[in-house]
Amino acid sequence: MNLILLGAPGAGKGTQAEIICEKLSIPAISTGNIIREALKNGTEMGLKAKAYMDEGKLVPDDVVIGIIRERLSEDDCQNGFILDGFPRTIPQAEALDQMGIVIDRVISIEVPDDKIAARMAGRRVCLKCGASYHTEYKKPAKEGICNACGSELVQRKDDAPETVLERLHVYHEQTEPLKGYYEKAGKLRLVEGQEEVKDTTALTLAALND
Repeated sequence: MNLILLGAPGAGKGTQAEIICEKLSIPAISTGNIIREALKNGTEMGLKAKAYMDEGKLVPDDVVIGIIRERLSEDDCQNGFILDGFPRTIPQAEALDQMGIVIDRVISIEVPDDKIAARMAGRRVCLKCGASYHTEYKKPAKEGICNACGSELVQRKDDAPETVLERLHVYHEQTEPLKGYYEKAGKLRLVEGQEEVKDTTALTLAALND
């Protein structure tokens, strides 16, 4: 099964991608991860991406699409895959269609902006070991201190309210129109994000077979 996961930053689609990956034994393909992998492996498209990144520029669509094409041609994608973070725009979705890639289902994890902002604002991470906490949902034993290694917990710049609002604005403007694109194709399924990950997972798995 070939899947695309949509959802605003902080909606939890990355977690759902990992769970589906294990359940269906198909790879979860994150755009950021495969660009890093292409850079590491020194592929033709990876080297093109590096040239833009070295200049502090965004990697253009044709290079990102080339990297996606390379990744989807690998053996582990023959029985299906989950795309997380691609496509981000309608031109990217059209390019995917032009590659002859057939998408079976597009799952959009729906979480209101105010809930996302609250979730992200409360997130704290340990810079030393990477452990993640939340001021409401997953408090450390001692406030501001990592349970695992005793280091200080910080709020990432990406989780600051002004950054979150800007990322949400970009999502609604550029990526949300994909819902209409895939709805016309009869492939879109909406999943209401729940407070508990397991409850969202149950709805997501049900939507795959709907």
